[in-house]
Amino acid sequence: MTARDVVFPSGRQALYEHHRYSPAVRANGLLFVSGQVGGREDGSPEPDFEAQVRLAFSNLKAVLLAAGCTLDDLVDVTTFHTDPERQFDTVLKVKDEMFPQAPYPNWTAVGVNWLAGFDFEIKVIAKLR
Repeated sequence: MTARDVVFPSGRQALYEHHRYSPAVRANGLLFVSGQVGGREDGSPEPDFEAQVRLAFSNLKAVLLAAGCTLDDLVDVTTFHTDPERQFDTVLKVKDEMFPQAPYPNWTAVGVNWLAGFDFEIKVIAKLR
């Protein structure tokens, strides 16, 4: 087995090492990004839901940037929500800011009952440049 081509965003490597997973892995022209949450520098959840969603996108952008990608390179998006019915309007508001025009990436939203203290998580696949 060959070594994984792992991407680490600036300043967060210790968090990933502590939890023993890679933020993103390059493979066959694609970037597979682990779920990003609205975690602060110390890994704790941002308590305000909208701010948590924005921070999750900010953390996602940092991983994409480390691989030379942007949100425009996304081809597949999966989001996880602890209370989709209550949260969806807020998520859509932020999503519309992040993706203001077509063509949009495909998107799957999944309701879950646990995200380790978080209420929103975003996982993506991007095309490498």
